[in-house]
Amino acid sequence: QPNLFMGEPIVIALDGTSASGKSTNAKLVAKALGYVYVDTGAMYRSLAWHCLEKGVALDNEKAIASLCRRWKAELRNDDGHIRLYVDGYFPEKEIRTAKTSAAVPTVAAVPGVRKWMKIKQRDCARFGNLVMEGRDIGSNIFPETDFKYYLNASLDERAKRRAADGVDENLAERDKRDSQRASAPLMIALGARVIDNSAMTAEETSTLIINEMRERLEAAG
Repeated sequence: QPNLFMGEPIVIALDGTSASGKSTNAKLVAKALGYVYVDTGAMYRSLAWHCLEKGVALDNEKAIASLCRRWKAELRNDDGHIRLYVDGYFPEKEIRTAKTSAAVPTVAAVPGVRKWMKIKQRDCARFGNLVMEGRDIGSNIFPETDFKYYLNASLDERAKRRAADGVDENLAERDKRDSQRASAPLMIALGARVIDNSAMTAEETSTLIINEMRERLEAAG
């Protein structure tokens, strides 16, 4: 049962750069507080994978937006983790391949896609209190939430983390594309607490957020 704030579910917005530890920390925070976890990046990955499956040209914004309006995608709560199922299937492995990863920034920059995703992501609140991670949660999806965090780490540290995961990604290029896109760019949301976790473990980062959230929720009654 969500402990409701003025009748509304609580949303913790967790934004940040690639490999800043958003997923790991969002999962830890959600588990500790008993909230539902949402990885919005996975939603964009699912659409990118679907575009590749359907042979949609990635340089054709209209075709991508059109596919996004038509695809049979539905939200499901899998044991406290909200996932976007495509035609009744969750492409867990497929959305993590290098090929899909390479297509994500292009697909995510399409305004029609961001519009569709915003509606879908806000709809996640029907599942209860949320920890939602992404690039534009505090700035665009739930700008009204009082609980906003922005994670970052040095480029060097983030590159090491990606390499440890066996992923070779040009993070500087990714940051640039995410920050400079016209539609809902990556930015620090108004009122967000910025946490540089270059020298912190995931446990230290999440503990910081969990303790602060507990204090703030207690103070708010």
